[in-house]
Amino acid sequence: MEKTTIYLPRELEQRLAQAARRAGRSRASLIREALERYLTEEAAAVRPASLGAGSDEALCGREAEGWLRARWSERHGGC
Repeated sequence: MEKTTIYLPRELEQRLAQAARRAGRSRASLIREALERYLTEEAAAVRPASLGAGSDEALCGREAEGWLRARWSERHGGC
């Protein structure tokens, strides 16, 4: 295991210390768990490479915003 130093705002460090006491665990183990969760979720997040408008010969850049609004509205109930 590698040693790493992090700087936390005082309030966050106090909350971390309280959580560690409640859980009966070290602050380091809580930080490791939180980082593991975050990095796992981050890696699983789907990110489009592009919106695809650039490869569509029928859609020009001026129309892209309206096209996106219409598609978003269809998929998300008009939001």
